[in-house]
Amino acid sequence: MATIDRPASRQGRYMDLVCQFPLRPIRSKAALDRATTMIDRLLDKDHLTAAERDYLDVLSGLVEEYESKEFPIEPLPDAQMLRQLIDARGVSQTEVARATGIVDSTISAVLKGKRSLNRDHVGRLARFFHVSPDVFAF
Repeated sequence: MATIDRPASRQGRYMDLVCQFPLRPIRSKAALDRATTMIDRLLDKDHLTAAERDYLDVLSGLVEEYESKEFPIEPLPDAQMLRQLIDARGVSQTEVARATGIVDSTISAVLKGKRSLNRDHVGRLARFFHVSPDVFAF
């Protein structure tokens, strides 16, 4: 019987969240603010249930879709994006090179703006930094 109750409670928690903030396309700044408040509430928790993670994934996607339409951001040059990712993660150029298999001199040349990233580099860096390859201006 416990296996039946568990999915029901998971669905119940998910539906509780949907009742608090329905999962619909975001069409206004006010709706964006409410969605952001809900996201912040969930992210402030120490541990999210599977239902909360599912809800957060869907709501985050709706926010991303709205923001990409309403507040488009021009892509940064490879050097700036890579520098920002390195700084945000708190790693060294050498650590990035070692972890991605990209030669240290290539990372250095990209950071100096003397070289662009190729598709292989973008894929490796995206996996290492856990970002979409689309963050690079390739």
